[in-house]
Amino acid sequence: MGGEPEDRADDVRDGAPDDVLDDDGLDGSAEDASAGLDTAFEALLVYLREQRGFDFTGYKRPSLVRRVRRRMSEVGISGFAEYQDLLEVHPEEFAPLFNTILINVTSFFRDRPAWDHLRDRLLPDLLAGAGQAIRIWSAGCASGQEAYSLAILLAEALGPEEFRQRVKIYATDVDEEALTQARQAVYSERELTGLSPEQVEAYFQPEGARFAFRKDLRRSVIFGRNDLVQDAPISHVDLLLCRNTLMYFNAETQNRILGRLHFAMNPQGLLFLGKAEMLLSHPQLFAPVDLTRRFFHKRGGGRRASGRVVVPVVPEALVGPESQLARLQQEAILSAPAAQLALDAAGRLAMVNHQAERLLRVDRRDLGRPFQDLEVSYRPAELRGAVAEAAETRRPVWLRGIERHQPGQESVVLDIQVLPLHGEDGGLLGTSVVFEDVTRYRRLQAELEYANRQLETAYEELQSTNEELETTNEELQSTVEELETTNEELQSTNEELETMNEELQSMNDELHTTNEDLRASTEEVGALNQFMSGVMSSFHAGVVVVDSDLRVLVWNAAAEELWGLRQDEVQGQYVLNLDIGLPVSELHPLLRRQVSGQAGGHETVEVDAVNRRGRPVRVRVTVSAFTARDGERGGAVVLMDPTS
Repeated sequence: MGGEPEDRADDVRDGAPDDVLDDDGLDGSAEDASAGLDTAFEALLVYLREQRGFDFTGYKRPSLVRRVRRRMSEVGISGFAEYQDLLEVHPEEFAPLFNTILINVTSFFRDRPAWDHLRDRLLPDLLAGAGQAIRIWSAGCASGQEAYSLAILLAEALGPEEFRQRVKIYATDVDEEALTQARQAVYSERELTGLSPEQVEAYFQPEGARFAFRKDLRRSVIFGRNDLVQDAPISHVDLLLCRNTLMYFNAETQNRILGRLHFAMNPQGLLFLGKAEMLLSHPQLFAPVDLTRRFFHKRGGGRRASGRVVVPVVPEALVGPESQLARLQQEAILSAPAAQLALDAAGRLAMVNHQAERLLRVDRRDLGRPFQDLEVSYRPAELRGAVAEAAETRRPVWLRGIERHQPGQESVVLDIQVLPLHGEDGGLLGTSVVFEDVTRYRRLQAELEYANRQLETAYEELQSTNEELETTNEELQSTVEELETTNEELQSTNEELETMNEELQSMNDELHTTNEDLRASTEEVGALNQFMSGVMSSFHAGVVVVDSDLRVLVWNAAAEELWGLRQDEVQGQYVLNLDIGLPVSELHPLLRRQVSGQAGGHETVEVDAVNRRGRPVRVRVTVSAFTARDGERGGAVVLMDPTS
């Protein structure tokens, strides 16, 4: 399977597993039943197997039906038979269909704690017990990140030279498009997120905007197509990764695949699964090494008979009618309306039903974990003590009225019952924890109590209201008298307001006259400004007026033509900072003397400059002081006359 991703498992933790809810929110079991009776869908699966060699008949029906329907909706077809006709006429439709079914999402060192545990605790013993050749199989490798993660891990453990001599990594998938991408070994910067900067620098080489895996190590990674259901497994494997792939197959198909994986591994082989998979029902094939991180050792071994390899499988008893009955019983428990957990005698999580997954943020990936390590053991209530009490006293323990608060949702009130589970011999098998949602009943009870309190209060308020009504009648009589008095006062106030209105009218006339005077003054100022602008524009020489701080106030058109700067560009600028062809630094002493009044009249100097066209010119510069008002010096006038 195409690296069936752990992001699907993350969806399960969010309370909407793919095999429980479809895209329309329908119950997955109901869809499975309907799909089992849909001969058109089964005919479509047979057609895919016969035409393209992809056998999806072993997949779980809810996920498979949903994904096929998703692709059908994209092409605008509602019936399976019509979609099969489309495939017959347009064979190019196979590729997008398979891309929809096979979710090729993966990343480097996905679920990093598990990889760290493999590197620090398990890999040293694995390498020490392996022979000269180390064979590794990544089943369902998708676009190759998992296979190259293995290469990096082993290259760091062995060194690049020994890695190239000893290690062979076989990466397989059924999706040819994903395998093509994996063989290229080129990834974007975003796809390298799971790697440290040191690993990127050591094992990847930039190729434009992307990064390519080292070619000398790439030769040890071999990609090929392999269907776990139909094709023969790779043999003599020391480490086998098959992460979050089995969860897409039904129990019978999983049984066949696990038999093949068991056969593929060396006697001391190590199996590395994803967080969504357990193997609790196959102890005769695999023994857990670290159940939390999903590492398993192989039990027993394959055998040869008559020169032919015999692939061991799980006994038929596990897939016969009794297994069907057991699965029916299990599904009935899993579909119970009340959230329920089951713990084994050692306090590990052994069962979680669908309602518990949605309500308590616990799912099948947590199976086998110690109960005290789970959040549900202490939130919304401290359950560890209740579990211990039930196991010790062999009697049910109740915790009532427990509130569970969830962000963005209404609080839920739970009655929690902890039941000890006994075997036929009277021994303790484990504990069952049932979370009964009593929110509705508590809400009704609270509403009833509130209604009773409201009724009692209403009787008291009615009696008080009658007394207040009599008092109110007396107050109303008094209020009428006060209103008559107030009416007289309002009449007097109205007369005063009329007088104020006349005064305001007079003030308004005065303001209108003032406004006319101001408008006339504004027009005079505007005319004066136009006159001054005309005067300044008439000068053939450039004219610049600066204030006492030597900041530009006026810059005429001749100055613009001479130096190439407009009035709005130099307005308010410090004249000595202007980037023009005139050496303004030589004018600094003249400007300071004129502004400070230390020089009488005006001063003239000739300087060499460069005009806006880049031509050298000789400029006669005359600096004169000017008086702002009342004899105060307001700045200086600079006259710039080019002489050549």
